[in-house]
Parts: sequence; structure tokens; C-alpha cells
Amino acid sequence: MTGIRHLSEAPTGRRPLAPGAGIDAHLHDTHQIVYACRGVLSVTTESGTWVAPANRAIWIPAGTVHEHRAHGDTDLRLVGLTDRPPGLDRPAVLAVGPLLRELIIAYTDDTTGAADGGERERLRGVLFDQLRRAPEQPFHLPAARDPRLAAVCAVLHRDPADGRTLARLAAQAGTSDRTLARLCRSELGMSFPQWRTQLRLHHALLLLADGLPVTAVAHRCGWASASAFIDVFRRALGYTPGRAFTM
Repeated sequence: MTGIRHLSEAPTGRRPLAPGAGIDAHLHDTHQIVYACRGVLSVTTESGTWVAPANRAIWIPAGTVHEHRAHGDTDLRLVGLTDRPPGLDRPAVLAVGPLLRELIIAYTDDTTGAADGGERERLRGVLFDQLRRAPEQPFHLPAARDPRLAAVCAVLHRDPADGRTLARLAAQAGTSDRTLARLCRSELGMSFPQWRTQLRLHHALLLLADGLPVTAVAHRCGWASASAFIDVFRRALGYTPGRAFTM
């Protein structure tokens, strides 16, 4: 990331983004919650990428260099915070229930001072309480550092439907499947099959945001059938792909 902007405070407010638009690399000295109440948002740091549909938000701690990208017509909501919920010392994807969703929308809609200071402070307090209770979701796609593993990850980023085994991918990268399996655990924090499924789900969310049919998304992301894709998607996100942008 080059040309990094440094902001003293994380902004609060609403920012509509067209498909493919984004916010370039920056950091701020306070924390931030980013939430897309329409569309899908991806946030990328040097550690990897986080993707959030409408029932997820992304926590960005102070001092984290990051950039945003919109997938589909996206209604981005930004909430700057000086306090940090316990345990959230790194970027994370958090579940957003109906109450937290409405609190974020209300808080980011009113940035002109229409509400008196006490009312706005109370709204922020309830929002923060809900944020503290929001369960973290394992929906991070970590980035590899080792060049051999990074080369394999790049192949699958280009074509998530590539179904080659780890052994065949390792041979192409000039290493062994045992070495890659070890690197997956140490660098990505998960097994290779888990990382590949996470990658495919990330790509699937972005393709769905672009309006592709569920069956087409399933095949482009490497599932043998739409039903298999729907099952994995529902278990990971709590709803079916067909409901992803009707919530």
C-alpha cells in the first residue's frame, strides 16, 4: 500500500460507494466499525482481507493501515470510536443483529447535530454495549508471507474453482505438500482445505454482489453443485445465497 493517509480521528457517517469504488490505504488514531447495510464491503490490510455482507461488520483498531472496496451498490456506514471492546486488538468480522444494525444506521444518519448531545451520547453508549456483545465471526482470509505458499494462494485467487490437490499445487510451486500444509497452519492459522473454502466463500460473496445467479457462482467458485454451495454458504453465514442481498 502506497500513499497512506494518516487521520487523527476515524470518521463517522454514511458513504455510498458505487460497485468497484473504494477508499484508498489510510489509518487513523481512533478505532472504527465499518458496516455495509447494502452491498458487500471488503477491507484489506497487510495481514489479509475481511469481507462483510449485511449481517456482518468489520472492526478496525486504531493504527491499522487498511483500504476499503465496494462490491455491488454499497451503502457504507462508518462509526469512529475512542474506546475498544475487550479482546478486539486486531481487525475482526463481527455479527450484526437487528438491533445493532438499526443503531449503526441511526447513529450514522444523524451526523449534523439534529439530536442533542445527550441523546447522541446515549445512542453511542447503547451501540457500544451491543458491539461488546457481538460475537466474532471466523471470516478472515489471511495473507501468506512465505513465497511458496503465497504463489499457491495467488493461483487460487485467480481461479477459485481450481480443484487440484495440495500435492499438485505444491509441485508447481517447487515444494512439497507437507511443507505447504505446515505453512498453512503457521501462517494462515488453518488447514489448506479450510483456507480454500474461506477463499471460495469470499469470492462467492463478491460475485453475488455483482448480480451473478447462485448456480453460476457455485460453479465459478469450485462447488460441484448449487446445492453443495448453498449448504456451505448457509453454515458459514447463517442464510442462503439467494437471501444475501434481500435482507
